[in-house]
Amino acid sequence: MTGSIIWKSLLTIAVVGWAILNIVPPKDTPFEDYIDAQITAEIEDFNELKGRASDRVETQEEPSLFVALKNLVESENIDFQKFVPQIDGSDIRNRNKRNDILLGELLKNSQGKVKLGLDLKGGIAITFKVNETDLDPNQVVRDDQLSKAVEILRKRVDGLGVAEPIIRLKGDNRIEVQMPGISTKDNPNIINVIGKPAKLEFCEVHRNANPQNTPDTPLGYIPMIEEREDSRTGNVSEVAYYIKRPPAMTGDIIDEAFAAPNEFGGYRVLLRFTGDGGNTFANVTRMIAEKNQSTGSVGQMAIILDGKLYSAPTVQQEIRGGAEITGRFTQREALELANVLNNPLKVGLEYDEIYEVGPSLAEDARDASITAFQIGAFLVIIFMILYYVSAGLVAVISVGLNIVIVFGTLSSLGATVTLPGVAALVLTIGMAVDANILIFERIREELREGKQLSTSLITGYQKALSTIVDANVTTLITAGILIWLGTGPVKGFGVTLAIGILASMFCALVVSRALLEMLVNTGIVKKMMVKSFLKTTNIPFLNFRKYAFFSSWVVVLIGLSAVVINKDHIYGTDFTGGEELILKFEQKLTSQQIADAARENNLGEVNSVFQTTIGQGNENLKITTRVDMGDRVMAALQSAHPGAGLELVGKTTISASVGTEVKWSAVKSISLALVFILFYVAVRFEFGYGVGAVVATVHDILMSIGLYVLLGSLGFGSGQFSAPMVAAVLMIIGYSLNDTIVVFDRIREELTLNPGINLRGVVNQAINRTLGRTLLTSLTTLLATAALYIWGAGVVIDFALVFIIGIFTGTFSSIFIASPVFFWYHREDRRHVEERHILPEYDWQSSRKASKSTQ
Repeated sequence: MTGSIIWKSLLTIAVVGWAILNIVPPKDTPFEDYIDAQITAEIEDFNELKGRASDRVETQEEPSLFVALKNLVESENIDFQKFVPQIDGSDIRNRNKRNDILLGELLKNSQGKVKLGLDLKGGIAITFKVNETDLDPNQVVRDDQLSKAVEILRKRVDGLGVAEPIIRLKGDNRIEVQMPGISTKDNPNIINVIGKPAKLEFCEVHRNANPQNTPDTPLGYIPMIEEREDSRTGNVSEVAYYIKRPPAMTGDIIDEAFAAPNEFGGYRVLLRFTGDGGNTFANVTRMIAEKNQSTGSVGQMAIILDGKLYSAPTVQQEIRGGAEITGRFTQREALELANVLNNPLKVGLEYDEIYEVGPSLAEDARDASITAFQIGAFLVIIFMILYYVSAGLVAVISVGLNIVIVFGTLSSLGATVTLPGVAALVLTIGMAVDANILIFERIREELREGKQLSTSLITGYQKALSTIVDANVTTLITAGILIWLGTGPVKGFGVTLAIGILASMFCALVVSRALLEMLVNTGIVKKMMVKSFLKTTNIPFLNFRKYAFFSSWVVVLIGLSAVVINKDHIYGTDFTGGEELILKFEQKLTSQQIADAARENNLGEVNSVFQTTIGQGNENLKITTRVDMGDRVMAALQSAHPGAGLELVGKTTISASVGTEVKWSAVKSISLALVFILFYVAVRFEFGYGVGAVVATVHDILMSIGLYVLLGSLGFGSGQFSAPMVAAVLMIIGYSLNDTIVVFDRIREELTLNPGINLRGVVNQAINRTLGRTLLTSLTTLLATAALYIWGAGVVIDFALVFIIGIFTGTFSSIFIASPVFFWYHREDRRHVEERHILPEYDWQSSRKASKSTQ
């Protein structure tokens, strides 16, 4: 093997190996099984301890084995380190803290590395009741207070590393927080972490009196206790102070809080002040320092959070810049404390109820969609192998490794896989297949010219490189802006898309090439891609440009008219809010049965999920529907399924789970992405190409949205936009750009190779030369997407329908929108193009010139 094959192979093995390490194990291992395998010392003592902990769980004294073990070792002063000597925790002096860290690490390691979102796996939901005394009687102010509370809770949950939560108002004064991948059995403090008010106070400490030497509390002070940990022994002691009330300063002076390690191996929370806050803190500390001189004593400043005294450092002089909260913090505790300080609540929250929720994409719909995805993948694999034979098998292996790398990267980042993320994954798989098809068709062109297989392989890759890079960079620009400006599902889509693009480029340019070079250079494959069902065409596409261009915009107008006509019905409850019904049942209904009843009675969007109240064990059916449709939905279900024994337990209004911020972030991201794409294409190609790409992308977005709504009104799909549908629309942008850039790159190349052909001939020739690749890419992507539409269920059908429309519009626009716009922009004159950009010289051209000069 050549050195090139060796380094590509080693790099592939390293990258794929790293990805697999980040994926395995993909699913959770029961904690009781995992911890047994990790105990390597004093096994009998541990088994006895575990037995007592298990008894507590069985008698419902403790919610889980993890919590039971944690509480037992603390109450009985047991050092858990002796059971797991292979995990070094000797640098942590405090035994209880060391036990918490060791057990927490074991719990974390027992959990699967692939995290699924609420739509795919479910999670927990916590409902908080807002303290009425903290709410303003004015309805406008009250609504603003509640909206701000929702946003603060969203930031807190995001700060915990929980991706894609659902946070919304319920009724008049309750807030629901749904989180994927969280269990209250193993995280019993999650309610306090999310709902604590984070009321920070800075108070003066009495200089002379304390509860030990002065039993009577001085006027204007209250007694408080600080817990101190000895840095050498880890022992905890208590120190009592008299704290002055009211506080000298509050948390309003804080601009930012963040966790940082201290000199003893623990953690502290650093505080950075606002401009005015820094001045206030400096003034207060200066006054304390001045009193030091007049009284001959040293003053102290107490730092209190939510009624707990964390520290009372001495004040020797005026302090500017910042402060810190010290305490017996683990890294996680310091991070959580900084998180709530950065997002303080202005209203009090009381825990109302907590329950486990099933996946919002119901089990039957999820299973049907997984089966559909498998069918689609199988069809693509069969097609690629039948059409490209050995090269097709290489492409299938490459795309498979691409998926592994994407999941490995997502797992390493702690990202949550949701339906919008799956949408981005489907797009990147399509682009990965497209990159391989592009390379294979280039190789086929070289073979048709009579070149040897090894030479065709090298030249084909060289000619495809520029196209692959340009097509992926334009999509990567879009992904980057979605990450930068997007929120919620928009940002999640951007992250997965960016990772997928980089992975697909790596697999196409490194993995596929290494495998193909290995097969060719070792003589295993001597012939490749001999047969082709698609012959080179010579269709005068630009002759039809006016008819196609104007006809397509007529279709866009028809679709947009459908959007205007149905404007009151196109947004789902994710965007508009609605009503939530809680139902008891005797017979469990499937999501399909519920959806059928809703469709037969023309009830619009009806979503169902099962939830179990923690501590009670009773399972209920939760249904969300549009405003004022709850009673009709209930009546329709009782009529369609009288034997189910449905009984209404409760009904309440819910706000949108996808706020205005998410919608506008999507619009802003798309708009800015188009500007950046115009700039990139103008620099990389020429301004006329950029105009064509932007016009085609806008055309595809408008046509896809319009046709989706129009088809929905005709009974094909729902015609409504939910949170996952935002990702489907974003997916169209990536597909459209990829298709357009491939054609444009070929136009640029044909301008170089054919200096004697006019612009019309160049554009027609470029479209014809790329037509085979365009049709093959569209076909493979359509096979996978059509399978989702035919055999999928629930929102997956709508998702697939939008992408099917996008495939057709993207293919059409690259030929009849982008290319004609470029043609018109340059006044149908080749010289107008050549005057405005420098035509590139490719590596394969340089090689050709060099070979001629040596002859």
